[in-house]
Amino acid sequence: MRSQEAAVKVGLIGLGVMGWRIAANLAADGLLSSVYNRTREKALEFSRKYGVEATASPADLAKGVDVVLTVLSDDEAVSQVVSSLLPAVAGKIVVDMSTISPTTSQQLASEVAKAGGVMFDAPIIGTSIAVERRQIVVLVGGPKEKYDVVEGVLKHTASSVVYVGPNGYGLYAKLVNNLLLGAYVAAMAEAFNFGLKAGLGPEFLVELLTKYSSARSPTSELKAPKMASGDFSVQFAMKHMRKDLELVQQEAKRLKAAVPLSALSLQLYRLAEAMGLSEQDFSAVLELFKR
Repeated sequence: MRSQEAAVKVGLIGLGVMGWRIAANLAADGLLSSVYNRTREKALEFSRKYGVEATASPADLAKGVDVVLTVLSDDEAVSQVVSSLLPAVAGKIVVDMSTISPTTSQQLASEVAKAGGVMFDAPIIGTSIAVERRQIVVLVGGPKEKYDVVEGVLKHTASSVVYVGPNGYGLYAKLVNNLLLGAYVAAMAEAFNFGLKAGLGPEFLVELLTKYSSARSPTSELKAPKMASGDFSVQFAMKHMRKDLELVQQEAKRLKAAVPLSALSLQLYRLAEAMGLSEQDFSAVLELFKR
């Protein structure tokens, strides 16, 4: 670790599935000073385990660190946290790793800049397992100024940190990825069910989609076995894929971009959620086809 990195104090807000693991990586490397979580007991649990401070508010966290990471659920959560950070954000760097609307993120970055800070969007490609292995990809949008500091922090939890462009561009890149991912897994579920109805065995379908198919991919390697076994324990929750495809629709309307396949996929995930599958892995969309 370079001395410059060691001197940077980092705080993290949002100890969900991804945030906890990112914080753990940073704590292990000596960068993490403090954490905040809306449910305080979770922050206290992390504090006891990793020996960092659990602050009483986002603003208290910001006062004691150089870089604030946020890993939150949606636009509303990020907006609320950033608003609470504004009184303490002067001279600070805010790195939002959530997947939210690029338009919302750009507006928040402008507010942070007016308050004397600088904000980056830095959404994640990868699962919670990839975070534990430090193999996620982080797509960064924001000013070139201070990017070296952001990259130096993020490389402690990521295998690739990619500078995409100005504020919002990291999020646009993430939505490009998840548009394709959502449509791909919905199509794979349809194909898997078609094979089952034809009498092909689930083990053969896994082999077909992961070894022989011209459409095989890292995603088919992750999701085909789950479809075969019916183990839909979460790698990426149905509710999050639905939310991301809703963001695609919102941004596509503003950009006047045609997105018919993601629109159809969104309806499938909504129907799967109506079946009670919201908290399951999004590959559980197969259950919709099997009905």
